[in-house]
Amino acid sequence: MTSKQATTPTLLNMYRQDIMPKMIEEFGYKSPMQVPKLQKVVFNVGVGESLTNSNAIESVVRMISTISGQKPVVTKARNSLAGFKIREGMSIGVMATLRSKRMYEFVDRLINVALPRIRDFRGIPTKSFDGRGNYSLGINEQVIFPEIDYAQIDKLRSFQVTVVTSAKSDQEALRLLQLMGFPFIQNQNRQN
Repeated sequence: MTSKQATTPTLLNMYRQDIMPKMIEEFGYKSPMQVPKLQKVVFNVGVGESLTNSNAIESVVRMISTISGQKPVVTKARNSLAGFKIREGMSIGVMATLRSKRMYEFVDRLINVALPRIRDFRGIPTKSFDGRGNYSLGINEQVIFPEIDYAQIDKLRSFQVTVVTSAKSDQEALRLLQLMGFPFIQNQNRQN
């Protein structure tokens, strides 16, 4: 029994012991199964420079696999776009999806290690919800993650992290992420 508890991520334990009871109390859920939870975390990187730099995709694959702990998928163009010099089937991006324990471990590292390393960090905006309880966050530099060796990178790259929740509304998702420790900007006007 203790070995199972030792492998459970800290954030998942916190969710089960602290966050679920608070959410039930605040939103009046009838069952613990109604409480919103994290479903997955998706990384998405567009690599437009792969048209001119053949090593760009391999570099981004290494970066995302280092950050996420699993091998990402290379995305291909579905259609040809002459204006962007893209042909159908060309490699144009990289994505990875984290679930279960890896997801909770990544979110914990994002909140407690990576985001505080951003220069002049004042919090993340609350305006990045999609209306269905999912939150997207743009990361401008991969070097905020301590597992990235600054000497090994060829170029500073930005990517998008989307946190998908089972919440029915943005308010529920916002409260869930606040209780998890996401450092949202205080006193920000939200338009709904």
